[in-house]
Amino acid sequence: MLTGEYLVLKGATALALPLKLGQSLDVDTLGSDDNRIYWEAYKPSTVSNQQSAISKDTSHDSTLTSQGVMPWFYVILNKCDFSVIETDDKEKAERLSNILSKVKSLNENVFNDSHDYRFSTLLDFDPQWGLGSSSTLINNVSEWANINPYQLLDSTFKGSGYDIACAKADGPIFYSCQRSVISSQYLSKAIDFNPEFKDNLYFVYQGHKQNSANEVKTFLDKNKDYTKEIESISEISKIIPEVTTLRDFCYFIKVHEEIMSSCLDRKRIKTYYSDFEGEMKSLGAWGGDFFLAATEWDEQKVKDYFENKGHNVIIKYKDIVL
Repeated sequence: MLTGEYLVLKGATALALPLKLGQSLDVDTLGSDDNRIYWEAYKPSTVSNQQSAISKDTSHDSTLTSQGVMPWFYVILNKCDFSVIETDDKEKAERLSNILSKVKSLNENVFNDSHDYRFSTLLDFDPQWGLGSSSTLINNVSEWANINPYQLLDSTFKGSGYDIACAKADGPIFYSCQRSVISSQYLSKAIDFNPEFKDNLYFVYQGHKQNSANEVKTFLDKNKDYTKEIESISEISKIIPEVTTLRDFCYFIKVHEEIMSSCLDRKRIKTYYSDFEGEMKSLGAWGGDFFLAATEWDEQKVKDYFENKGHNVIIKYKDIVL
């Protein structure tokens, strides 16, 4: 999400960018019937293998590792009540158990046959990067179960749903969600956003993941009136696609940062890089994951600068945005 983080949860219009990196899901029924669900999650073994493809035969870790991917999570669940039988990460296992339980409540026909299941997921990126792995999982599982992904999201992570809209989009979108006690409405609109200055834009990984679910809950629990901020952020979201110069783009993302800094009571990301010539914008939950850097520096100077700051994952806009 380029603009509108947090306030999109309150109805603001956000500018969202689908990525070239994503997550796949393969589901196989097994010949056995032990009331088991076997879940295996894989990721690239190196950054250079982000685009690795996975075969449908995912029965052996060694096969996958030879293809440039490696396991990062597994769990065996009871197919009847989704209780955890065995796992290498209890917290993730309980979260997945809850998701599949909600899937069952939204479609009673799933998991009713006399087969065990093997689910295999493959990320094109490191799960620590915070590029929407949870929401894309929600979208993929919903497609498999033939249920509404936004309903599943509402009953699990309580996010804005923009990741789901991006998963279904072919390019940048305006996105908003309107929630009420009775119902929720999710709106996305395809837009033309292909900035002439995209070679001056970089996404930089801060080196640690932020827990989006916890941050969203904290923000919503504040229950403050953000009417003016929502109007301002929505206006900026709509202006940015019309901007034609890097200078103007930097101006508007700076204004966006100042507004959100006040809302969240946090410092702007730029304050930690005062010697950077250009502008920066926090992304997602702030305080972790990636941030955007906009500068007239050449690519090598950008890489040297951030690597000297301890940031080794620097991705050009055109290399990651769909």
